[in-house]
Amino acid sequence: MMKSKDISKTDLYESVKTLLETEHKHIHLPQQKLFTLFSIAFQYMLFQSTKSPGAYILRIEDSALADKLARKSKDSSTRRFIQSLLIPRKLKYQKSTFFLDFFHPGSWSLTAEVPAEKIKGAIVVKNTNEKPMTELDPEEDEEANQLAALPPNYYITSLQEFVPKTITIALNAELENVEQVTFPFIKKEKERVKGFTLSADIDLDNLED
Repeated sequence: MMKSKDISKTDLYESVKTLLETEHKHIHLPQQKLFTLFSIAFQYMLFQSTKSPGAYILRIEDSALADKLARKSKDSSTRRFIQSLLIPRKLKYQKSTFFLDFFHPGSWSLTAEVPAEKIKGAIVVKNTNEKPMTELDPEEDEEANQLAALPPNYYITSLQEFVPKTITIALNAELENVEQVTFPFIKKEKERVKGFTLSADIDLDNLED
């Protein structure tokens, strides 16, 4: 069922087209609107799966974020697909198979069984309002203790080493070996300063006196 705040078909089509025209192997979507960006990235990867059958990985920060994506992604097709993927974490689509795992390597058992040459694409989704798992206190979190021993952004770089196409959705993240892609219909968030609402598009340094 379409929701009133879903992405328009025109914006979705044009955004997927932009990704199709991006030649870089690894793409970074750095804007706000995580649920909108995920719909775009997923519809792109779903299309790719019909043209290049194989295995496709959705690596989402944690299960709580995966659940949010299943409920709040900005098109009904993506919501239905992720809802169906949540429990089995493996779902067949035409001649391709989609796998769901999380940032912690302990969740990679399903994808680890897939021959590397069969993996055609991956989407990595970083939450916008939680600190990275690698910043958790190792003394308080067993998973953080295991993650602390890994290289920075290993949940991304480990895929980039062998996956021919990756899309990472991460706000305010500094990533290497990626090409940033932005979509003009997604406007910057507004900032509130001393009782006034200002658009983040305004260059305060260049305003005339």
